[in-house]
Amino acid sequence: MREEEKKQTSPTRPSLQRLLRKRWVFPAIYLTSAALILAGVLWFQNKNDGKVAKDEYEYSQDVPGTSHHNDPAVPVNEAVENFVMPVLDPNTVEIQKPFYDDTASKEEQEAALVFYNNTYHPNRGIDIATKDGKTFDVTASLSGTVTKAEKDPILGYVVEIEHDKGVTTVYQSLADLKVKSGDSVKQGQVIAKAGQSQFNQEAGIHAHFEIRKDGKPVNPIDYFDKPVTALTEQKAGEQNATDQNSEQTTDEQSQSDEETQSKDQSTNQSTDENTTTAPNEQEPSSSKTPDASIGMARA
Repeated sequence: MREEEKKQTSPTRPSLQRLLRKRWVFPAIYLTSAALILAGVLWFQNKNDGKVAKDEYEYSQDVPGTSHHNDPAVPVNEAVENFVMPVLDPNTVEIQKPFYDDTASKEEQEAALVFYNNTYHPNRGIDIATKDGKTFDVTASLSGTVTKAEKDPILGYVVEIEHDKGVTTVYQSLADLKVKSGDSVKQGQVIAKAGQSQFNQEAGIHAHFEIRKDGKPVNPIDYFDKPVTALTEQKAGEQNATDQNSEQTTDEQSQSDEETQSKDQSTNQSTDENTTTAPNEQEPSSSKTPDASIGMARA
């Protein structure tokens, strides 16, 4: 059996050896291996390049001002509006009653009081009227959303428009409303006509206008032709100044308390020293008394 196996395998070995002895075999093997390796590297690089290009394309869609997944484009440079007089032509109206300013002079404050129900009330806005006393169109001072549009028995028709960053504009003593709650209005859009109110009857036909920041009224005259940021930044600065003054007051109070406590400790210490030295002052007199009596006895 072994001899038969040797006979069967013996023809294969010489043929393989003869093949390997040829000069072109090993170079062919090397070239084939190099071609396979190079093909694999190129395939791997092309695969990664495709992924990077896809990621970069998806990232570029998130840049503001471009559309992504059918979403509406976001405007990059949006025009900033300034507060304007709530009328079509500011030259045809005048301020019938100004805003009541706590820092104004006594005469200016008296001119800004509204007499109603036998009581004087500070005017929290400005009252606008025409020079001839006729009605006029009242417009939105800024673009925004109407949050209130209703009739008040004392103030007349009232419209409130909400803007950004807690800013609200209020329109009172109106008639013939053109908007309702929930409407979006643009700057300069007519929202009503000027009318009358029970609160300020002496003003006649007029429109009451207010600007509020976080519910607190400010003088509209100070912000006409200025952006909303002029109001929000000023209020933020005032709040920071108030916080700093409060912290400074707290520090001064703490320092005063420490000084008071230090004085109390000094007083208590001085009292203890006086109490301690009192017996010592009596000891010399008591020691001298025996000496005197002894001297008298000897005499």
